[in-house]
Amino acid sequence: MKKYLAEMVGTMVLVLMGCGTAVSLSCGVDTASVVGTALAFGLSVVAMAYAIGGISGCHINPAITFGVWLSKRMSGKDALMYVLFQVIGALIGAAILYALAPASGLGANTIQAGISTCGAVTAEVVFTFVFVLVVLGATDAGKGAGNLAGLAIGLTLVLVHLVCIHYTGTSVNPARSIGPALLAGGQALADLWIFIVAPLVGAALAAGVWKVLSCECGCDKK
Repeated sequence: MKKYLAEMVGTMVLVLMGCGTAVSLSCGVDTASVVGTALAFGLSVVAMAYAIGGISGCHINPAITFGVWLSKRMSGKDALMYVLFQVIGALIGAAILYALAPASGLGANTIQAGISTCGAVTAEVVFTFVFVLVVLGATDAGKGAGNLAGLAIGLTLVLVHLVCIHYTGTSVNPARSIGPALLAGGQALADLWIFIVAPLVGAALAAGVWKVLSCECGCDKK
């Protein structure tokens, strides 16, 4: 049970700090706000990786959990429970932010102005793929980054946000999108399917690619 609670707390912190920064800085208005929001999400992951990583692995993201499950690193039961507690944590984080700034939009993800639905889906698939691929590689028992994994993953999330905020506000994490959208409603709720489906597709692609890259079956031997 401790690992599920750790995922709940970690996801709560991610949503509160990341979305809270997006609200505080009015993300998207200027370059500084985009950089600040990207850093907030990335640093939240770094902080939680070293706080709860030893307990749950610090997924705090259903897309990561899905990729890890597809990679056969966890059971189906644990995967389902991780996702459940991640969503609960995201709702708690969003609720705290709502109490602080009820009219703010809560940093919820929506398709950004001038971006098509196809463009938003593509962005979320591609950038989730990149993010989850780094997670799978950095945390691989034999080939990973060891104690530096949390830093590598957090910095990758910063990079992903810097690129993707212009298109979708950057989700690459269904729980991060579900919590704020359920409380914000409106367009965020209408667009929510994108931020659930696309990240899971990206995670599945990452799991497949990492399986090929990490193959030790002699496929590279001549």
